[in-house]
Amino acid sequence: MIVTDVAVLVITFAVLLLLGVPIAFSIGLSTLATILLSVDVLPSLTTMAQRMSTGLDSFALLAIPFFILAGQIMNHGGIARRLIRFAEVLVSGMRGGLSFVIIVACMLFGAISGSAAAAAAAIGGFMIPLMVKEGYDRNFSTAVNVTASTTGLLIPPSNILIVYAFASGGTSVAALFLAGYLPGILIGLGMIVFAGIYSFRKGYPKTDSVSLKEAVKRFFDALPSIFMVVVVIGGIIAGYFTATEASAIAVAYAFILAVIIYREVKWKQVPKILLDTSSVTAFVMLLIATSIAMSWIMSYVRIPQSVSAALIGLTNNKIIILLIINAILLIVGTFMDMTPAVLIFTPIFLPVAMKLGMDPVQFGIMIVLNLCVGLCTPPVGTVLFVGTGVGNTTIEKVVKPLLPLYAVMIIGLLVVTFVPWLSMFLPNLLGF
Repeated sequence: MIVTDVAVLVITFAVLLLLGVPIAFSIGLSTLATILLSVDVLPSLTTMAQRMSTGLDSFALLAIPFFILAGQIMNHGGIARRLIRFAEVLVSGMRGGLSFVIIVACMLFGAISGSAAAAAAAIGGFMIPLMVKEGYDRNFSTAVNVTASTTGLLIPPSNILIVYAFASGGTSVAALFLAGYLPGILIGLGMIVFAGIYSFRKGYPKTDSVSLKEAVKRFFDALPSIFMVVVVIGGIIAGYFTATEASAIAVAYAFILAVIIYREVKWKQVPKILLDTSSVTAFVMLLIATSIAMSWIMSYVRIPQSVSAALIGLTNNKIIILLIINAILLIVGTFMDMTPAVLIFTPIFLPVAMKLGMDPVQFGIMIVLNLCVGLCTPPVGTVLFVGTGVGNTTIEKVVKPLLPLYAVMIIGLLVVTFVPWLSMFLPNLLGF
């Protein structure tokens, strides 16, 4: 029976995706088709609805719409420009410095906005034309922008880490936020090293030196934006508020910053920002609801237990099993959006990882970093499509400069997978 259930689930889901059905509906319809194998039509519809509604009834998930709203406000509030100008200070006078600027700015903006696609659009839209004007290759500039944008999903606050905390059954959001810092910075530094070598070989120009007075001015101009991360993460770590409460504080902070202090968001723009937030939230929540239903049916037909037994039975070698898990997730990430992938595959692979002695926090960073590669990879690659759009180029032209950056991300993934210290140092240091 389990073979039939798995076949229906997988084949229906794959066919719907190939037909171009939106992923949330593909997940929901394939789940419903599998449930129909076991019970009559009416109980199936009732069960599906119950699983979706009760799955969304979670205090932790309330943080997601708030962080989305904070990100939307930040996107319209002139934050990207200030972070770019501050990043220019950090690489003043360096050869290939503009490629460093785009990486650092994407790391900062991605962390503040919580969206890789927003970082790719906001930073790339400003930096890529500037880099091309200074003699940089357009496709190289686009490739750097695309991959660097994903680092913000590791550096908190991050919506996808909240989703993972929910999918894993209650892993500490604070611990996950802390665990993401060092891996995110490591990936960013790896990209900077590659960009530096590439820029040196191509003879790209040095950035203009920034005077001390101008550097101080740019620092204080960007400081309120950067300080939002300090407020949110610091409050969570100190125990002043939960991650969900922190998301509401982030909205209030972003609103005051963008509307009152910077005055780059006008009052007449607020309704549109709220509408855009509602649209994004509705899409994300539908994804989560249908993914929860799929996770339930997979658990009901014992797919996670079967996969776990199969992997453990295949070999006792921890390294090989973790490599297999990573390989599967890398393939999954090329055709499935990150949110449903986390919700569907966390219940399948987390028990295996825990049997091998991996902490759920470390596994969370591993799966998110793994799926970040998929955001830069066709055919689904959301960030890749956004990046090539703002870069005014095509995927075919960007693939070549992307390959070494993929290598940087995969090397970082292997380090995260096999060096627990990198993810666990800060959570352990601060008692999470």
